[in-house]
Amino acid sequence: MSVAVEDPPLVLGTGHGGMPARRAVVRWAWRLFRREWRQQSIVLALLLVAVAATTVGLGIGSNAPSEASVFGTADHLVTLASTGAQVEADIAKLRSSFGTVDVIEHEKKIPVPGSANGVDLRAQDPNGPYGRTMLRLDSGRWPQGPDEIAVTDRVATVFRLHVGGGTWDQGGKRRTVVGLVENPLNLHEAFALVAPGQATAPDHVDVLIRASHADFVTKPRPDGAGGQVRSNEADTSSVLVLVLATIGLVFVGLLAVAGFTVMAQRRLRALGMLGAIGASHRHVRLVLLANGVVTGGVGALAGAIVGVAGWIALSPQLESLLGHRIDRLNLPWTPLLIAVLLATVTAVVAAWWPARAAVRIPVVAALSARPAPPRPAHRFAVLGMVLLLLGLASLFLARQTKVPFILGGVLATAIALLLLAPVGVATIGRLARHVPLAPRLAMRDLARYRARSGAALAAIALAVGIAAAVALSTAVTAAKAAAPTGGNLPADQIVVWLSQESMNGPVPILSSTQADAMGKQIDTIAADLHATSVVPLTGAVDPNGPLERGGRPPVVLAKPHAAGNGVEYSSNDAVPVFVATPELLAYSGIDPASINAGTDLLTPRASIAGYDLIPVRLREWHPALQHVTLPSYSSLPNVLLTTDGMTPLHLTQIPVGWLVKAPHALTPAQIDKAQQTAVAAGLNVESRPTGVDQARLADGFTAAGITMALGVLAMTVGLIRSETARDLRTLTAAGARRRTQRALTAATAGALALCGAIIGTACAYLAMVAWYHREVHWLAHPPVLNLAAILVGLPIVAYLGGWLLAGREARVIARQPLD
Repeated sequence: MSVAVEDPPLVLGTGHGGMPARRAVVRWAWRLFRREWRQQSIVLALLLVAVAATTVGLGIGSNAPSEASVFGTADHLVTLASTGAQVEADIAKLRSSFGTVDVIEHEKKIPVPGSANGVDLRAQDPNGPYGRTMLRLDSGRWPQGPDEIAVTDRVATVFRLHVGGGTWDQGGKRRTVVGLVENPLNLHEAFALVAPGQATAPDHVDVLIRASHADFVTKPRPDGAGGQVRSNEADTSSVLVLVLATIGLVFVGLLAVAGFTVMAQRRLRALGMLGAIGASHRHVRLVLLANGVVTGGVGALAGAIVGVAGWIALSPQLESLLGHRIDRLNLPWTPLLIAVLLATVTAVVAAWWPARAAVRIPVVAALSARPAPPRPAHRFAVLGMVLLLLGLASLFLARQTKVPFILGGVLATAIALLLLAPVGVATIGRLARHVPLAPRLAMRDLARYRARSGAALAAIALAVGIAAAVALSTAVTAAKAAAPTGGNLPADQIVVWLSQESMNGPVPILSSTQADAMGKQIDTIAADLHATSVVPLTGAVDPNGPLERGGRPPVVLAKPHAAGNGVEYSSNDAVPVFVATPELLAYSGIDPASINAGTDLLTPRASIAGYDLIPVRLREWHPALQHVTLPSYSSLPNVLLTTDGMTPLHLTQIPVGWLVKAPHALTPAQIDKAQQTAVAAGLNVESRPTGVDQARLADGFTAAGITMALGVLAMTVGLIRSETARDLRTLTAAGARRRTQRALTAATAGALALCGAIIGTACAYLAMVAWYHREVHWLAHPPVLNLAAILVGLPIVAYLGGWLLAGREARVIARQPLD
């Protein structure tokens, strides 16, 4: 008797094969990519463009203007208004408290003819511990003696100076120009530089300090010294660029899903053969996932290389736009690496969905290359509706200010489109029975190949939805601008501000010569507008308060917000405070005799509870109010401070701007001309939005959305028609004419375009309702032309394009392609 041990039965599809099997499968996937990379060129190109654009965006965001142009490498700035021996004592006190300091002396600004912004004459050490990054020598040399000076290129142009033999006589002192300098962190800054200690009569002194916030608050400082703290908020520009890149990668991923689905269908027989020889579901899934990793990695790395090269090439042109010098290699490399990883993950996730579907197809069905039956659309619709509701709720809670809620809402809504798209495709299939034969076949093909059709439909809806949202938002802005009341200003008025930040920034202190020059500029603007009145606007400042950038900030009412151990104030809810001058009272129709004695503020507001008067910061200030009738526009005088109210606060008056009233509504051309005149004089014009720029923006986004949607359609229709080539041969053999093939392609493109336009526009409207929930009535003014271009123009162009660009019918009907 002999004993025979039989081998265990082989069960196909259950073994793993270990690392050799996985290595063989990955090697096969790599060979397939090398052989078929042209079929994936669209996905590769989209990933490359997305990562390259993200790289350039990260470069622009990380090199945006910052407070470094004022602070250098320090984090605190103390302004000393003392003079003589007292300023030396104050500097010594700061040194004893904080150690190393960097002293910058500023003389009184040198007036520039016809401009409100004078030239800052400063004495600064080019090799200072904290301010060295704020100085750069372009030509010549640094000033050394008492009779030498260096100027910026703008100052040299205005005063016609040149390096070498040029001299500059200002304030009775003649100096030789020995160099051209600049602030590389702010190229628009005009200043003149003398050697340290050579400022004859400093108007104020800036002291740069590096210290912790706790030390700066607790350690002794000179009395009356003003302090500025560098914002320690994390740079959110890179985060914002990455979030926008993520939205773009969602769009790319939607197209990649369609592309990988087609690749999976083309390889279906090969995958079936792989399963027939013993490969497990894990191995089959690994083939497509490895393909996604390779495609994503190649596209992302190529995009990063192209993006870095593009950034290096564009940096010189961006310096004038950003207003500071750019280090060519100053890129946020960590966010860039994150962008590359996101692009790779996008391709992997896009490949995972078709891989998941491919492993569920039986081996026999895979060998016959039959597509898997579409899964019920309602399974995705439920999750899609949940995400859509979460996205809308996030936009609702954002209140147009909370960035995390805004970004979360946009991302949730974009992902919801992917999950809701199969419902749209299924609807197209159900409506097929109501159309003629050729469109019926095309619409049923869309429902039959639901995976790729759904991804393409989601991409179209996303592109259209962004365009529709921008169009709706700009329509709201235009409606507000056309409203007879509300907003910042009436349509027939402008305000010319002395400060570039309106009432939220320091106002330059004008000499009598500069004041006369400004008056002439205002007369020129008023004459161009045929103005009926020009009303000087006056603010109130603390004469003993610290100087900020050569001026003094006027007092405003602002609400305090808790911040760490103290409070902070936001300019978003600040209320300007104007002095009740006779001119302003006459313009407002208020009789000075009607003002009660002891009144501090004139305002139509019922109360100013919850507001602080800053920068005075009187937390216990309880002014006497008198209610008067004043315009409700946000930038017109709405709170007037009387003389009785200024006296106990020890405030003085300072001109802040002029209110110019025209006889009729101002045209965009008149506003542009006024702005050009004001900019040349260093002034700032505020006007009511005309809606022209917003309309251009809406038109641009609409055109871009339609173009992107047509690009998606071109790719998707080509994929679908290539997969139905066998069906086309059958129709041709049955006697179908050439126009039948054109009708199939046109109906496919038109149906996808119409469905995508409807879904995208509907989601955009829902998002806008959540965004403008407190003023939803403004949505009653829709951008008819933009929506018509999306809902009507896009399907028509898609249908006609599909008809005209449809391929020729096959010459040999019986020949079948081999896999």
